[in-house]
Amino acid sequence: MKTLLLLVASNLFMTLAWYGQLRMKIFEGKALWLVVLMSWGIAFFEYCLMVPANRIGYANGMTGYQLKILQEVITLVVFVGFAWLVLGEKLTWNYAVSFALILAAVYFATAVKPGSATPSH
Repeated sequence: MKTLLLLVASNLFMTLAWYGQLRMKIFEGKALWLVVLMSWGIAFFEYCLMVPANRIGYANGMTGYQLKILQEVITLVVFVGFAWLVLGEKLTWNYAVSFALILAAVYFATAVKPGSATPSH
């Protein structure tokens, strides 16, 4: 649970760093080099949360693959909320289907253990 919460928090910072500059007033009218520096400053906090999240998850038995796939799903969930609330974009059917396929990947990455042909529960 700690890994999950840290990953969510880190992705909030990273989404803000990468996509906040597209619509947020604080970035408007700034030179690109300054926007990059501002984004790096925000992304610093993402790293401060992502590194411990991965270390804790790995120490508790998650594989690198599982951590990466989980992180990608969290990134998409956070981004969908950000795109809707900040960018004003709707989730269309094709993106929803794509998202569902990625959720299926998480299931296969976490439920099926290496060397096993069937999901373990």
